[in-house]
Amino acid sequence: MKKNLFSTSLTLILVSTLLISNTFAQDYPQWELPEGAIARIGKGGIRGIQYASDGTLLAVASNIGIWLYDTTTLQETGLFTGDIDGISCMALSPDGRTFAIGSGNGNIHLLDRVTGIPKTTLIGHTDGIFSIAFSPDGRTIASGSSDSTIGLWNADTGEQQITLSGDRNRVFSMAFSPDGETVISGSEDGTIRLWNANTGEQKITLVGHTREVNSVPFSPDGKTIVSGSGDGTIRLWDAITGTHKKTLIIEDKFSVNSIVFSPDGRTFASGNSDNTIGLWDTNTGEHKRTLIGHTRYIDSVAFSPDGNTITTGSADGTLRFWDPHTGKHTKTLTGYTDEVRSVAFSPDGRTIATGHYLGTVRLWDAHTGKQKNTFTEDIWGVWSVAFSPDGNTIVTSGDNRNIITLWDVHTGKHTKTLTGYTDEVRSVAFSPDGNMIVTGNSDHTARLWDANTGKHKMTLKGHTWDVWSVAFSFDGRTIATGSSDHTIRLWDTKTGTHQKTLIGHTSRVWSVAFSPDGNTIATGSGDGTIRLWNTNTGEHKHTLTGDTQNFFRVVFSPDGRIIASGSDDSTVRLWDANTGIHITTLTGHAARVRSVAFSPDGRILASGSADCTVLLWRLR
Repeated sequence: MKKNLFSTSLTLILVSTLLISNTFAQDYPQWELPEGAIARIGKGGIRGIQYASDGTLLAVASNIGIWLYDTTTLQETGLFTGDIDGISCMALSPDGRTFAIGSGNGNIHLLDRVTGIPKTTLIGHTDGIFSIAFSPDGRTIASGSSDSTIGLWNADTGEQQITLSGDRNRVFSMAFSPDGETVISGSEDGTIRLWNANTGEQKITLVGHTREVNSVPFSPDGKTIVSGSGDGTIRLWDAITGTHKKTLIIEDKFSVNSIVFSPDGRTFASGNSDNTIGLWDTNTGEHKRTLIGHTRYIDSVAFSPDGNTITTGSADGTLRFWDPHTGKHTKTLTGYTDEVRSVAFSPDGRTIATGHYLGTVRLWDAHTGKQKNTFTEDIWGVWSVAFSPDGNTIVTSGDNRNIITLWDVHTGKHTKTLTGYTDEVRSVAFSPDGNMIVTGNSDHTARLWDANTGKHKMTLKGHTWDVWSVAFSFDGRTIATGSSDHTIRLWDTKTGTHQKTLIGHTSRVWSVAFSPDGNTIATGSGDGTIRLWNTNTGEHKHTLTGDTQNFFRVVFSPDGRIIASGSDDSTVRLWDANTGIHITTLTGHAARVRSVAFSPDGRILASGSADCTVLLWRLR
């Protein structure tokens, strides 16, 4: 694809993966890349894991698709994607031929397990799917939804056979009994219901949990039900009578997110929000062992068909493999992540930093896509990451604790903490000389800090609402701040004097950026526009619009000719910085694009998304 951008001969080319070095293909398999993307960093957030019944295949559902692994080598063998609005859960049919995939919009997609080709789409739910299961004979699919219903579907035709509705609570979990005669569901209100799978008649209601029921499997012999809940308990029930048998309490009442039985039914494993996996005796309820190693909550747990391996998926972005008999950790697969809120290139272009919703900062090799390091602190929601000009330091801000953290890029050690805020820090930036840091905050202010000592220098006051974005001009003399009060303010870096206010947006200003020559400021807003302003006069030059409500991030290319934007319609747009004309739209993310960044040489554009991945696009 080629388009002339200017009256000069400059051309933008979105090149295919065939034109680039095969480094990515060798070191980091790049399955199912969208058109124009040269690499993907991160595999998405883990949404479910399941073994094929013959034990040869492990399937991992993430935001962007189904990843397939050979269980002997644990090598990736493929990625199945499709036009799916946010994968939320997955089930593999008993014969191993079909994937059923639940989505955020309520549709269920059936894919051929061998080819990945879509078979059919089950349409009927009106809200997202939380849980999905095949009957033991593979002929029926059951789905639990945020619309408070359970759907029973013909797995061959896709026809909805029965709709089960017991109350107005969301259905978080479900399963079939081993004989296929009963469907069990766990709801938001803590109740568990058993239904006749053939008639849809409600048989019994189990009451005892005080919060949502996240998992409700039957034991392999069909005699016991185990339920895990957000109330921090596991309950054992007689599956025939509904009698409550025993309650197991997780230490400090951390949520139980996933429960699975071993193939012989003697043991069950629980994945918990305290970052641990518990192994329990089914008959006695005795706690047998705790598996420790994950650093974030456990979302998914699966036993291998032979019972010799437990696989766990965590919000820390890893799959871990364990020997259930000894509790020994045997293998870790990395690369899974959570929502990407911020992305930045190091000054030498060799490293990409990503800031994530769950409070981690990850460093990736820009050439191989491999994860190099992870910085984790007790923070949630990293809003912003920035490299120092010398590339030796990263500064981060997060949702809670109201602090700014500096990290040594090479050692991963926490070097400084900037304190004094009383509310969330939304944005951070280094000055071009690396001596200062500016931060934007929910207390309506921006603050300047000495980057070497960590001392607070001055506070910039004037905004009347949250400051979402901050930027230094390339000569370091001016700071721009964008706010929820719909305005952009320019400040003298040396004195902190307010110079001018740019008015025109009708919603919060998510992002501000200076052009390399300092003559233009680009601003992205929640009013669905990008505005270009004359820095010297404050005059509005151009308004750029697209089919989106929010432009979360705008950035100039190093040569100043292109503006890239990330928005809530899951796209990246490129614009002519001089005329404001739209050049092209890059599609491929499965959720909103929170951040975009150019490599220092301007040849690569990175986009970070709520689909938990970064896509790299080559521009030439």
